[in-house]
Amino acid sequence: MASKTGPIKVMHVGLGPIGAAVVRQVASRKGFRVVGGIDIDPAKAGRDLGEVAGVGRALRVKVSADAKKAIKAARPDVVVLCTSSSMKKVMPQIEEILKLKVPIVSTTEELAYPTARNLKYARAVHQLAKKSKVAVLGTGVNPGFVMDALPIALTGVCERVEKIHIDRIQDARIRRLPFQQKIGAGLTREQFQQKVDDASVRHVGLTESITMIAEAMGWKLDRITDEIQPKMATETVSSEFLAVDPGFVCGIVQDGTGYRNGEAVVTLHMEAYLGAPESYDAVEITGSPALTMKISGGVHGDIATASIVVNSISKILEVAPGLHTMRDMPLPSFFGGR
Repeated sequence: MASKTGPIKVMHVGLGPIGAAVVRQVASRKGFRVVGGIDIDPAKAGRDLGEVAGVGRALRVKVSADAKKAIKAARPDVVVLCTSSSMKKVMPQIEEILKLKVPIVSTTEELAYPTARNLKYARAVHQLAKKSKVAVLGTGVNPGFVMDALPIALTGVCERVEKIHIDRIQDARIRRLPFQQKIGAGLTREQFQQKVDDASVRHVGLTESITMIAEAMGWKLDRITDEIQPKMATETVSSEFLAVDPGFVCGIVQDGTGYRNGEAVVTLHMEAYLGAPESYDAVEITGSPALTMKISGGVHGDIATASIVVNSISKILEVAPGLHTMRDMPLPSFFGGR
């Protein structure tokens, strides 16, 4: 239950680059109070959360490795969960938090919209959240906004929609090191394919975004494909963290396609690589009226992911118990306090 007066008390679970970015935003905004941080890394446990997250000042709360104990002691209004892309991996964490009757906003990509592969986990989360009388939301910049919620919103002025095509092109030099590693930067073509095969190199979320869009349109899809190719460097390109020579992988090209009656009706094209000459996000809607939208410079993935999480904290306290997605949440907006 949220505080009726005073700031929203927030507990942070997972203090990697995104989790730490969320801490910094929460600590700097009116309307929130950081009440704790949880991470299994022994190098972080016991230290001040402000120091661990790079806030620039002490927050006077220590990082704990024991989630249950820390949540019971701090009694937060909301837990922000930033630990894994996989629903299977986060299920024990979600179950533990929900048993303590605390709402959750998570960056887990597979939680953003239930697909056939993860439907059993989504149903379990929904039922447990309803039993605990709290709400759960999976969100982020992608999935969660640029390749699903935003294009869905654009179709609100259409009398007919036939197809939706979305491009997300990013110069990955400005992204965090784990992201650059996730897109395979610096690998050989063979190493890249091996990591694609074991699912350690890929963007998680295209299937979730396609499913969200199709269900919003009322389309029953025949199938969804998700294809990954390497982007090869033709000249030396470097970021703050690594350098890639010609002939090595500098990033990823990934295409997700949803087919209806044998025809591609939702296509998501993503390129993220070091040295992309232009970053942008674009949506093209074939229908009436036909619409095109382009955000020049693109939406900064790391800043936007942390921001949409923080801006969703107040909203998760206003919705009915259960698992929610960005498709049924209130319109996302900046939250600057009460």
